[in-house]
Amino acid sequence: MPLPQDMRFVDLPSFGGPEVMTIGRRSLPVPGDGEVLVRAEAIGVNRPDIAQRQGSYPPPKGASPILGLEFAGEIVAVGPGVSGHAVGDKVCGLANGGAYAEYCLLPAGQILPFPKGYDAVKGAALPETFFTVWANLFQMAGLTEGETVLIHGGSSGIGTTAIQLARAFGAEVYATAGSKEKCEACERLGAKRAINYRAEDFAEVIKAETGDGVDIILDMIGASYFERNIASLARDGCLSIIAFLGGALAEKVNLSPIMVKRLTVTGSTMRPRTAEEKRAIRDDLLSEVWPLLEAGTVAPVIHKVFAFEEVVEAHRLLEDGSHVGKVMLRVG
Repeated sequence: MPLPQDMRFVDLPSFGGPEVMTIGRRSLPVPGDGEVLVRAEAIGVNRPDIAQRQGSYPPPKGASPILGLEFAGEIVAVGPGVSGHAVGDKVCGLANGGAYAEYCLLPAGQILPFPKGYDAVKGAALPETFFTVWANLFQMAGLTEGETVLIHGGSSGIGTTAIQLARAFGAEVYATAGSKEKCEACERLGAKRAINYRAEDFAEVIKAETGDGVDIILDMIGASYFERNIASLARDGCLSIIAFLGGALAEKVNLSPIMVKRLTVTGSTMRPRTAEEKRAIRDDLLSEVWPLLEAGTVAPVIHKVFAFEEVVEAHRLLEDGSHVGKVMLRVG
């Protein structure tokens, strides 16, 4: 079947609230060397999408200006130099941009097959969170069996993924969340203790629970949690920062515990990483995590699925913070 000349996409005529997004039309992208074109069946909605919509997270050089970082669907065209993938393959992918559309173009090294038994919605819920958690918690922070980890934002898409993966690889997990119900959800996923940050000081709870502190903290809050994060780490611990929901500027911070406890403070963003770096993460996920997904040991937590045309409502839900897990769009 020939491809259409154009496609629907989520247009962003100006920065602002969810209501600035509209459904527009534009021509299909054409795959270049090493790229594939995928017809989207489902799309993940993520915090970086909100930041880009608000004007604070511009796409990297060369990336599509269209919103969206993850999706799942069917390959409809492959560019020169692509091997191991063919038209008709069902795949999910981590895009550098452009996922809020009926068709998305991306490097072949950033796609993965659907895990056995998965449909497009479940497949599209995987790339952004699993790439991020694997890179920051396992590759950079080096989480291993028997260690302890604190996951902030435990009920988010990142948090629900991190709790499950950490448990699957033999770590003891603590998490923070903003309500009794969200804490219970974190504990059902495998957290030994979930801390309601609105009612308890997580640093005090971690000290009481562990004595010395945790080995690793995965943090998406930033400045407002920095000192308490440092206090919550055990000797030779690692703080991995992946977002700044609580601010990026920490003032009047006592840095001496970093030296005394020999701590490591690290962090990263996924989008600016090179294609080679993302391919390496993809390869790890295929070998280490996809078997867990296919066995049912780990699974994406999906809060709600909206129609593609309901993208404004999907963003509003993600912004109000009442969700547990992923917010998704279904295409078609």
